[in-house]
Amino acid sequence: MLFRCNILALVGGGPDPQYPPNKVMIWDDHQSRCIGELSFRSEVRSVRLRRDRIVVVLEQKIFVYNFADLKLLHQIETIANPKGLCAVSQGVGSLVLVCPGLQKGQVRVEHYASKRTKFIMAHDSRIVCFALSQDGQLLATASSKGTLVRIFNTVDGSLLQEVRRGADRAEIYSLAFSSNAQWLAVSSDKGTVHVFSLKINGGSPGIDRSQSASDPVTSPHSSLSFIKGVLPKYFSSEWSVAQFRLVEGSQYIVAFGHQKNTVVILGIDGRPLTKV
Repeated sequence: MLFRCNILALVGGGPDPQYPPNKVMIWDDHQSRCIGELSFRSEVRSVRLRRDRIVVVLEQKIFVYNFADLKLLHQIETIANPKGLCAVSQGVGSLVLVCPGLQKGQVRVEHYASKRTKFIMAHDSRIVCFALSQDGQLLATASSKGTLVRIFNTVDGSLLQEVRRGADRAEIYSLAFSSNAQWLAVSSDKGTVHVFSLKINGGSPGIDRSQSASDPVTSPHSSLSFIKGVLPKYFSSEWSVAQFRLVEGSQYIVAFGHQKNTVVILGIDGRPLTKV
């Protein structure tokens, strides 16, 4: 859905699809009809919408179209991407697009306003999940290990912060920034949602997010972090400031609500949860 309006992008799926799985149908729910379609040689893995762009993700290629006339603007080749991983900035202004690169653990950042491409080696393992802040300046990534989440500056590719979900492996289902990029929420197959405090400030190029001094919150560290040069990296990790326990084994996606400090959690079984 394009935000909360009447325009939807539909892709067929399941054993008896309404539409072919290699087509994207642009549906106008006010007119109750398709107003456009895009066809491809292979199955569509995911679609991302902005008011000015349609981004279609295939197994190893991404296509960027102008929304008004469906004109193809850009093609990007990626490593095998069966989950259709892709993120686009949603803030008013220039488009920032993030997708897998051509190597394991690498992400590619496209800044369309400046016509710059940035490659970031985010992890040693395969990338399984990432998210952009609304303005596209911050990128959070997680690998197949699922223990660490890293936050990068998309302008220069620098690592700004690293937080720890846990010590054991997990499958990360979703990542989400709050609207002001003060918080980062993470859901996984462990039946937990973690919320981390982000320490982003004006020290990095293109970033200006100094947190209000009247409400300082920092992610907890291990009590042994003062000897981090001797003990393993685990003991100097930043941990979540809040956790929500859910039913383990079910898949959840997470987002931040319109009300201040509210997390919205949606289970694959349709159960909505709101946590404050």
